[in-house]
Amino acid sequence: MSDNQINPDKWVDLYSDYLYNYTISRVNDSNIAKDLVQDTFLAGLKSMKNFKGEATERTWLISILKRKIIDHYRKINSNKGKAEVRMNYNSDTESEGDWLEERVADPFDKTAEDKLQNNELGEAIMDCLSKLPAKHAQIFTMKTIQNYDTEVICNELNITASNLWVIIHRARTAMTACLKENWF
Repeated sequence: MSDNQINPDKWVDLYSDYLYNYTISRVNDSNIAKDLVQDTFLAGLKSMKNFKGEATERTWLISILKRKIIDHYRKINSNKGKAEVRMNYNSDTESEGDWLEERVADPFDKTAEDKLQNNELGEAIMDCLSKLPAKHAQIFTMKTIQNYDTEVICNELNITASNLWVIIHRARTAMTACLKENWF
């Protein structure tokens, strides 16, 4: 069987520990983590027909799980349909802005609600991006959204790698603050 086929009979054996560990670090409650993993497997079973094999089975399940975690926080923190998603990220590291990249919906499994939420998030991201200094917005877009290599960006914009990472850090910090205020 190739990596890009689906086999739900083996999900518990292959992925339950990984998914549980991923979840417990984000919800800090064993029972909730187990429920979210179980919900993920159920949602996976229900949407098997949507699996196109463009990602590995584990990647596809993680994308479902991420939405389950976000939905969990939305339920407990709901405020006019919006929520503050509290994830454990250390602000002293370069991964501080990683939560932003993880909010973009998985392109392999779309529902009408996902599309609506993704459109709203996209609008919020573009609005926040427009508030950044032009060079910061350009570099953030090239690195985070367009996935250009660091070397390509540095050569194209004639900046050093350390300068790039300082700008990325500042852009992520500004984007985080803006999205917390305007999206969650």
